[in-house]
Amino acid sequence: MALTTFTSGQVLTAAQMNAVQANDYNQTVSTKTASYTLVAADKGTRVVMNNAGSTTITVNTSLFNAGDTLFIQNIGAGTCTITAGTATVSTTGSLALAQFGGGTLYFTSAGVSIFFLAGASTGYGTATGGSSSSITVLSINYTLLTFTSDTNLVVSKAGLFDVYMVGAGGGGGGADASGFPSGGGGGAGGLVQSTIYLAAASYALDIGAGGAGGTGAPLASRNGFGSCIGSATNFIVADGGGGGGFSSTGFIPGVGSNGGGAGAGVQTGASASTPIGFAGGSNGGDAGSAGGGGQSANGTGASSATGAAGGAGASPSTFTGGTFATTIGVGGKGGNQTGSSNGTAGGANTGTGGDGANGGANRTGGAGGSGRIFVRFKV
Repeated sequence: MALTTFTSGQVLTAAQMNAVQANDYNQTVSTKTASYTLVAADKGTRVVMNNAGSTTITVNTSLFNAGDTLFIQNIGAGTCTITAGTATVSTTGSLALAQFGGGTLYFTSAGVSIFFLAGASTGYGTATGGSSSSITVLSINYTLLTFTSDTNLVVSKAGLFDVYMVGAGGGGGGADASGFPSGGGGGAGGLVQSTIYLAAASYALDIGAGGAGGTGAPLASRNGFGSCIGSATNFIVADGGGGGGFSSTGFIPGVGSNGGGAGAGVQTGASASTPIGFAGGSNGGDAGSAGGGGQSANGTGASSATGAAGGAGASPSTFTGGTFATTIGVGGKGGNQTGSSNGTAGGANTGTGGDGANGGANRTGGAGGSGRIFVRFKV
């Protein structure tokens, strides 16, 4: 039941007396079907998440007092993660609740809380595959599995798994035979970081292939391919980046602008919609070309004979406990007006866009870099 305040000498109504008799299993229940931020009225209640996709419940400060509690449970198929907003949330278990997981959120002050995972809630699973190593992140020991080619993830114990994956980069644009002097940079592959629940089974992992480098006229094959665990309709997917243009717009996913391909957006399950990646830059006309969109910034627009830089990428260093510090998902560089050379390909397994071709007829843009998947679980 929700917390009720009575005053001295107050005569209780029948409804109030009935409410007083409520126990922990008859708390006031509110069901959420999308990510939710707790409010003061949630004190003493049961918050239930029910969504097939990943969701969050955010905890902010100055809403609750020391000693206040509420119960959070997840009945949906998607993982619900309890997330510290302006308040702090600590636990000895996991803040990621798989289906049928739950626990009590207890406040020690207005801005500090502890999540006590219920005994029946799901913990981390165990799996093999790829290249295995031992890492430590924030004093917690994990096994890290790294995948750079198509293979299987074999889950021997069902449970939660942390996933960090990048789709493939788009190919750079080429310099065409009609005189347009350079190509736009390819967009970076999409990035997904999430905690998911996997039953004991073998799951196919698909590492996205980079988009082909352009050779002149725009080709859809310039788009990078997505990386995924399981089928794209059931589990998690990182889209491939858009290819660079040679004279007009870059390619989907994302909206390229006069040359630079767009960085891919994040997609989970079958919910592909309007891509939300960072856009490619604007081309400066018959000069240098625009850079492709990266994983954390737009590509740069060209304003001179020099090709523009691609958007910035991201680092998996924190996720991997510092064992992999290479920046991934950088947008490809736009081609220069002069130079008469092919564009440089994005690095293998980095999700980086290919560079656009430099000035000269019939030059080829660089291919996009392939994707990569990290999977970790607590030990």
